[in-house]
Amino acid sequence: MIYNSIIETIGNTPLVRLNTLNKGIAGEILVKVEYFNPGNSMKDRMAIKMVEDAEKEGILKPGGTIIEGTSGNTGMGLALAAIAKGYKCIFTMADKQSREKIDILKAVGAEVIVCPTNVAPDDPRSYYSVAKKLNKDIPNSFYPNQYDNLSNWKAHYETTGPEIWRDTEGTITHFAAGVGTGGSMSGTSRFLKEQKEGIVSVGIDTYGSVFKKYKETGEFDQNEVYPYLTEGIGEDILPKNVDFSVIDQFIKVTDKDAAVMTRRLSREEGLFVGWSCGSAVHGALEYARAHLVAGDVMVILLPDHGTRYLGKVYNDDWMRNHGFLEDKTYGTARDIVLGRSDAYQLVVVHKSDTIKDAIALMNEKSVSQIPVMEEGQVVGSLTDNKLLLKIIENPELKDATVDQVMEDSMHFVALDSTLDVLSSMVEKEKAVLVRDEAHRVHIITKHDILEAITR
Repeated sequence: MIYNSIIETIGNTPLVRLNTLNKGIAGEILVKVEYFNPGNSMKDRMAIKMVEDAEKEGILKPGGTIIEGTSGNTGMGLALAAIAKGYKCIFTMADKQSREKIDILKAVGAEVIVCPTNVAPDDPRSYYSVAKKLNKDIPNSFYPNQYDNLSNWKAHYETTGPEIWRDTEGTITHFAAGVGTGGSMSGTSRFLKEQKEGIVSVGIDTYGSVFKKYKETGEFDQNEVYPYLTEGIGEDILPKNVDFSVIDQFIKVTDKDAAVMTRRLSREEGLFVGWSCGSAVHGALEYARAHLVAGDVMVILLPDHGTRYLGKVYNDDWMRNHGFLEDKTYGTARDIVLGRSDAYQLVVVHKSDTIKDAIALMNEKSVSQIPVMEEGQVVGSLTDNKLLLKIIENPELKDATVDQVMEDSMHFVALDSTLDVLSSMVEKEKAVLVRDEAHRVHIITKHDILEAITR
């Protein structure tokens, strides 16, 4: 068959049976390999849908500029559509994204603006805000906004879902996928559930994202949000494309488990896929071991290709530097927390406390670092060495309030973060915080890690 342009080759990606990683699991595990799309990811599907819907609505006009915030894959899909249709592209990306993703977008003619990761979504420096401002400032521009543009989920409702239903001949019983913008999970799940009652949809989330707790409690907990490394899944916002009513359950996966599984998929199954694919498979198999029975058919969506991650999960030095490539068996933050008594209570100060009282409390409790709270939320921190320097410089500060000298908040980490990962984090920064199963906050210091390793 001859196609008129590359965008006509989007879709109809293959289902592949897992043969090794599924050992011991009842039922059949299939993966839908989306790197067979021309842009090497599932985002091609929704990119072309958003562009063509915008053209129909008169929002995108000839000679226009497409401006989008992307983790890389959506940008690639939009860039291919732009080449075929004669548009310009400007993309904003968070600085945690791989170098390969930036270079690939530039290779297809896009302008790329890199923005800081660790800022709030409404911060003017965030890649969301920068994209919106560019759209406002540049005439004849289109901001697809993959997070809230409902053409996103509709693309998967119209293509991904029907393909899975057709290729499994209606035998599918479970669908699993990572959830980022929510389009692939929501659109595919909605279609499949309309075809057969009882199909279970399992959303894969990452530690540092709000989705799992929001699904289970209806609460948007800002304390669930903290930096994580995995690209393409999880969010610190609630995109309109995430339809929680068609997602039955969420499972969280750590950065390390995702990275290790990504490499195993390549080595053991011949599937050279991206990092969030490892998240999806690790979480889905965790669910499958507990719930699948003979005759069940689970389909896991694998979003993209491994070329995006050559400098990260497929780089031994990078993996080793992040504590992801150790042969030793380490404990986790959970082990530290479980070793504490039920009477444990985090020592904290409040923004309105005086510095003098904060110092007295730190001396009384023999702690060198302490979180700062306001209305039940962690908003900052104090460390004795930096506090000492400030008071020596200005002795009158001791009568001021904590909010005048506090530092940034300690980072929250996943409960299952291993001790080697925790060690690398506290070596670079201050102590870290973690929430236990009862949502109590714990502090983990270098001393706690040393004690756990030598226990």
